[in-house]
Amino acid sequence: MGKLTCLILLLSFFSSRTSAQQTDHLVQFSGVIMTSDSLRAIPFANIIIKNVGRGTISNYEGFFSFVAKKGDTIGFSAIGYKDKQYVIPPDLGVEKYSIIQLMTRDTVHLPETVIYPWPTPEQFREAFLSLNIPDDDLERAKKNLERERLKALGLAMKMDANENQDYYQRQQAAKFYYNGQYPPLNIFNPLAWAKFIEAWQNGDFKSE
Repeated sequence: MGKLTCLILLLSFFSSRTSAQQTDHLVQFSGVIMTSDSLRAIPFANIIIKNVGRGTISNYEGFFSFVAKKGDTIGFSAIGYKDKQYVIPPDLGVEKYSIIQLMTRDTVHLPETVIYPWPTPEQFREAFLSLNIPDDDLERAKKNLERERLKALGLAMKMDANENQDYYQRQQAAKFYYNGQYPPLNIFNPLAWAKFIEAWQNGDFKSE
């Protein structure tokens, strides 16, 4: 029984010593990421431990904090800025370590685009009128502008929300206006008779 107790004590001693040695290599790594020219915070920057793939991102004020090992290489990256690297000193004697990481802007130069306008409005008008439009597109445009086609398109077009609202309000207004009495009949309306006679003369009532 005594030998078993000694063995357990030795195992617990070595395990605690090993865990203590591993803990000694860890450090709470914190800092602020800022621009090098204006010292403004860079939000949502990526902070990654190289060859590990573990890290975090900076908050809106550019602050970050996570657990790393002494001697780790930390990579900093952000959109519009050049990538930076920082190596945590391997001989640190503290458990917390903070830095201020400055990043420079990464300017991307795009090739310039030169736009040449027409020298005068008259030359633009002349060039526009001399355009060679294909016959099929021209004929299609003429058909779309025909009076009968525009009328058919207008009749087939449904009312939108504003037109439905206006139609409903006019119906309600007419209903309340003649509340308690009979609405007028179009048979006694001379304007309605004039429209009827005009439509009859135009042949609108002929069966096709």
